[in-house]
Amino acid sequence: MPDVTGAQQLDLAVRQALSRVIDPEIRKPITDLDMVGLISVDQAGRALVGLKLTIVGCPAADTIQRDVVAAASGVPGVTAVDIDLSIMNSDERTALIDKLRGSAPRRSVQFGPDSLTRVYAVTSGKGGVGKSTLTANLAVALAARGLRVGIVDADVYGFSIPAILGLVDDDGLAVKPTRVGDMILPPVGRDVKVISIGMFIDAAPGSGSAGGAVAWRGPMLHRTIQQFLTDVFFGDLDVLLLDLPPGTGDIAISIGQLLPNAEVIVVTTPQPAAADVAERSGIVARQTGQRIFGVIENMGPLVQADGSLLDLFGSGGGEEVARRLSHGQDAPVPLLASVPLSLELRRGGDAGEPLVLADPSDPASVAIRSVADVIATRGRQLAGRRLGVFPR
Repeated sequence: MPDVTGAQQLDLAVRQALSRVIDPEIRKPITDLDMVGLISVDQAGRALVGLKLTIVGCPAADTIQRDVVAAASGVPGVTAVDIDLSIMNSDERTALIDKLRGSAPRRSVQFGPDSLTRVYAVTSGKGGVGKSTLTANLAVALAARGLRVGIVDADVYGFSIPAILGLVDDDGLAVKPTRVGDMILPPVGRDVKVISIGMFIDAAPGSGSAGGAVAWRGPMLHRTIQQFLTDVFFGDLDVLLLDLPPGTGDIAISIGQLLPNAEVIVVTTPQPAAADVAERSGIVARQTGQRIFGVIENMGPLVQADGSLLDLFGSGGGEEVARRLSHGQDAPVPLLASVPLSLELRRGGDAGEPLVLADPSDPASVAIRSVADVIATRGRQLAGRRLGVFPR
């Protein structure tokens, strides 16, 4: 066995330390991503680390460099750290993309029937029921439990997930994703990977608005959702949530075609009129082959200071939707939670600070986290999936 000098041992120790530095966008060690080149430590203990970024202007560059210096500086015997910064060439980027995609063919839809990721499409019959707020808070609650979570903001016309998760710049525009070749890396907010059409459009000139508008018809909508599911690298997720637009239009049908294995969470308010419309969104999901996982009632009774309940939007709508949607399924559709009307839940969405993190004890937060508990304990379904293991 060749003799390893003290200097070589120190080089190896630095490389081992850098294996704990995680790329904040791809969420993998930079050593696994071939971002670390030559490492050398001189007799004085000064380490030189070759670091290759994926693209020019990489938004995570400062974070990665800071983490590299911190990790290498923590190695006993290292007195200082210098970084030799460079950018991957086209061949190196192609190799990285191939490594990330693994055996999956290019332009293939992620999270299909053979995926171990639990996919939940959050839908509602009408707008204004708090579907996006619930989706974002549910995702954050799941991530806080240690799950790897992603969101596809499929509400192309009324996108709001980036703002709710604080993924906006100083001008109020959604943070842009990073592109590596034909691969899109989703921004991460509150430990949740997010992609939204709002990340690809700018404010209309002179509008004074924080974002532009989308005026697309069916084919363009379908291609957009398909691109989100093919070109965006989410990696290995435990849970993917899709925030669907209200109603039973093109996008709901496209999701049913692209992800027939997705389970559906129907959001409604307590009032009977909302319950009638919410039932239709669940019926359409079932017609595309999806299973209804459960119902969440939002804006439920508010507990007042004297202990009395204020039914501002009526009562019983969630239970009624669950009862109606239970017809035609092998098992009853449960009412997963009744989330009480909450001023703080609304404020958290406006401020980009999800309530489940800002105030876990708030009654609305408790209700949402109870749904996260149910989802988190389900695990990843292996039954009927191809595992790629064969007897010899």
